[in-house]
Amino acid sequence: MSLDDTIPLPTEECAPDTRSRILAAADTYFREIGYQKTTVADIARTLKMSPANVYRFFDSKKAINEAVLERLIGESEAVISEIADRPGLDATARLAAAIETLHRDCTRRCEAFPRLHEMIEAAMAESWEVCRHHVARITAGFERIIRDGVARGAFEADDPAQAAACIHTAIARYTHPLLVGASPLQPAPSVEVMTAFLLRSLAPAGRRA
Repeated sequence: MSLDDTIPLPTEECAPDTRSRILAAADTYFREIGYQKTTVADIARTLKMSPANVYRFFDSKKAINEAVLERLIGESEAVISEIADRPGLDATARLAAAIETLHRDCTRRCEAFPRLHEMIEAAMAESWEVCRHHVARITAGFERIIRDGVARGAFEADDPAQAAACIHTAIARYTHPLLVGASPLQPAPSVEVMTAFLLRSLAPAGRRA
């Protein structure tokens, strides 16, 4: 089976469907051969349309890259948002779950889809706009958890927004695409050890072990 055979070709041509088909085709190519080697002509040929038609929906290859990335990281954002607002789970457990989820997803992508991971690395290194929004949304999820923890007495933080930014910075070694796949210059603690350390830093002074 060729790469072209993996993309469904529905007959309807309304704009949202066509955009989705273009992104699905691009995503498949990005995973198989990488985003840099994928051309608009490749995508168009797979969808039995002209490159000019692709450009009706995306004004550049970079716009396609960013849209694929936005869909991908949007899945992580949705999961973190769900964890942040999950009922019946205390703030400590939610924050630990959010960190573990980000770490697991980033590690899995690096191992299972290295070419797709390369695109994310490039986006983060070049500060694509979609990545800046992603960082802000993940940090906002942490902030919601911390604010709830403060309100319920589980955490102590004078500025939950700043605390959330510190947490996000502190876990970069475990969740940043540029760092997850890199060999550390020195031995690093496990993500579980780091998470426990960060949770202790948020605990009320009288309850820190």
